[in-house]
Amino acid sequence: MPRRRVVAAMSGGVDSSLAAALLVEAGYEVVGVTMNLWPEEEPGVVEARGGCCGLGAVFDARAVADRLGIRHYVVNFREAFEAGVVAPFASEYARGRTPNPCLLCNRYVKFAALLDLALDLGAERVATGHYARTAEDRSAGRVLLLRAADRQKDQTYALYALTQAQLAHALFPLGGLTKPEVRRMALARGLATAMKPESQELCFVAARGRYTDVLRLRAPEAMTPGPIVDLEGRVVGRHEGIGAYTVGQRRGLGLAGGERLYVVALDPAANAVVVGPESALYRRELVATDLNWIAWEAPSGPVACRAQVRYHGEALPCTVEPRPDGAARVVFDAPVRAPTPGQAIVFYDGDTVLGGGTIAAVPGPAGGLDPAAEPVRAEAAAS
Repeated sequence: MPRRRVVAAMSGGVDSSLAAALLVEAGYEVVGVTMNLWPEEEPGVVEARGGCCGLGAVFDARAVADRLGIRHYVVNFREAFEAGVVAPFASEYARGRTPNPCLLCNRYVKFAALLDLALDLGAERVATGHYARTAEDRSAGRVLLLRAADRQKDQTYALYALTQAQLAHALFPLGGLTKPEVRRMALARGLATAMKPESQELCFVAARGRYTDVLRLRAPEAMTPGPIVDLEGRVVGRHEGIGAYTVGQRRGLGLAGGERLYVVALDPAANAVVVGPESALYRRELVATDLNWIAWEAPSGPVACRAQVRYHGEALPCTVEPRPDGAARVVFDAPVRAPTPGQAIVFYDGDTVLGGGTIAAVPGPAGGLDPAAEPVRAEAAAS
C-alpha cells in the first residue's frame, strides 16, 4: 500500500524541521518545500542569512531534509507573496491601519498557493510548524481549530482565517508539544536547526532593518511627515509618517514634558497622528469585518464568547452581534486596551476557535465612530 504523501513547509527553523521529522516517523511520504518569496530585484533580502526569506533558511531546510532522507524543493511563490502579503501590508499602513502579515501569509500563501501545489503533487495535506491543533466535529461536519497545548506559543490567532477546505488539508504536528519539548526532540534527532534562535522580525523586513524601510519603498505616502495633534486638534509635534505609528504606542513620539501621551488614532486623510492619555485607549466595543467562521456557519444572533485582539493578548469575555451587512459589533464585558484597526479579532470558546475578523473601527478617539463617546478610565478597565 503506497504511503500517504504530505508536503511539509520548511522555513529553515526548528519548528518546521521537527514537524517534518515527526511526519517521516509517522510513516508519511514527506516532500519538503521551502518557499522563495522575495523578488530578485531586491537581492539584499534574498541574500540575508536571517529570516525565512534568506539563503540561510534554504541551506538549513535542505540540511534537515538530507538528514531525514526526504526530497526538498525551493518553490517560487513571489507573485502570491507580493499580492497577498506585501502589497496589503504597505497599503494598510498607508490607510492608517496596522496589518498582520503572518496572518495574510497563512491565508494566501501557505494554505492557498502551497496547498494548490501540494494537491497537484498528489499530496493529501500541507504540514507546518504552527503551534495549533485541529479536530473533527462529525456531528456538524466541520473541522475545528483548537489552541495548542503550549499556550505561550499558541498561533491560532494567526490561523483563524483558514477555510474549512484549507483546515481539512492542514496538519499541525507540533500542536500537542511545548517549545522546550520541540527543541529537545529536534536535538535528539540530530537536526541542524535544533538550537537555532527564533527570528523576531517579519521575514521580509529582516534584511531591511525596519518595516518602515519597506514602507518607504512600497508606500511612500505612508512615510510623509505630518502633525501630531491632541484630542482637541491642537498641534503638539511632528511625526515621520503615519506608517511608523500604531494605536497604543508611547515611545518614539518625541513629545517632551507633561503627562504620558499615547497614539490613540491615525488620521490618513489629514496625515495626522492623534495622541491622548492612556485612558483614551480603553474601549468597550468595536466593529469587525471580513469575518470567517470555523466552528459553524455565520451565526444568526448574538454569540457570547471570548475575543482576543492581540497576537499574545488575553481572550476577554464579549458578545458578538452579527449585522445584516456581514460585519459584526463586538461588545466587551469590560473595556479593552487599544483595539487597533487592521488587526485581527479572534473569537474563542475555551480552546476552540469559533472564528474571527478584522478590526475595522472602534468608537471614540481610537477609531472615530463616535467622537462624543466618553473615554473609559484606565482604572475602571483594570478593576
